[in-house]
Amino acid sequence: MDIAAALDFARATNNSVLTTIRRDGRAQLSNVTHGVDQDGVIHISITADRAKFFNLTRDPRTSLYVTRPDFQAYAVLDGVAELAPVSADAGDATVDALVAFYRTIAGEHPDWDDYRRAMVRDHRTLVSLAPTHAYGWLG
Repeated sequence: MDIAAALDFARATNNSVLTTIRRDGRAQLSNVTHGVDQDGVIHISITADRAKFFNLTRDPRTSLYVTRPDFQAYAVLDGVAELAPVSADAGDATVDALVAFYRTIAGEHPDWDDYRRAMVRDHRTLVSLAPTHAYGWLG
């Protein structure tokens, strides 16, 4: 499967499973919400107090598994994740990127000021994944 086809498939849903590598080498799987930008970069909002954050900080290799509700097709996108700095101020670049991410997956928020404060309070960051390999079966 080529990366372009896998990205097109990933654009059809926002639900996926992010796989990171634990300290002992075993897989850590987490349900996430993702968005794919027009440049083919996958973005995922995470908090800095979860295993996936610590795993990606230690080893940025990751895979994203995307499927349909009927499980009759799937794509896996592999690559090296980049982590934005953890949100520290409602006006910082990470929060701006999280606003753009939200707009990609959900449109306009009813209260952007509240959203921005929540991103800082929750210690959110943005994972960016430019896939380098893809595989799967699209049916």
